[in-house]
Amino acid sequence: MPTIDEELAQLERDIRQLKIEYDQYFGGGRKRPPTEVEWRIDLIIKRYAERGGELKMAQRFRYNNLTQSYAKYKDVFRKKTQQKEEGRLQRHFGAAAKAIESERAKQHAEASADQPVAAASSSAFRIVCSEPERESEKVEQLYQAFLQAKSKAGEDTGKLTQAGFREFVRKKTKDLQQKQNCQDVEYVVETVDGQVKLKALVKG
Repeated sequence: MPTIDEELAQLERDIRQLKIEYDQYFGGGRKRPPTEVEWRIDLIIKRYAERGGELKMAQRFRYNNLTQSYAKYKDVFRKKTQQKEEGRLQRHFGAAAKAIESERAKQHAEASADQPVAAASSSAFRIVCSEPERESEKVEQLYQAFLQAKSKAGEDTGKLTQAGFREFVRKKTKDLQQKQNCQDVEYVVETVDGQVKLKALVKG
């Protein structure tokens, strides 16, 4: 059974994923809104609304920040969905969502500086893997960072899947370990001249 911190981390990832998928939906890249992700978020939020007494102060602060961000997103999504249905959707959603994401990332960084955050940042996202098949959390963070970076750069993400990405990282890691006789491989997500790059570097 996942711990409270693990579920809050999952909640944060799901909110970030929801924003990306709504961006795609409003941009025409998805035919349907991401109701499955929204359902998962609502489930976790409801669960801890009922079990609030189990949260420590830092966890409560993080939970409140996430629920506030989600509420803001929901309001934006609701308005944009109505505009889309009425045929008067304007392409300003990205800027509004980025402003919310930036505010949420700042609040979260202040609340838990020790938590890895693939936030709305222009700097590169880095993570080191040695056994990706056993490091699902790391691979998930890398996938979300790569997906978010491509979405922000306006690149197509329709062909990206979590399963395909996990397999790519597994094969790439093993390939470099065998060819370079190394243990650790560092993966870097960065945007260069408007194009998102995923690099694999030998760490020795």
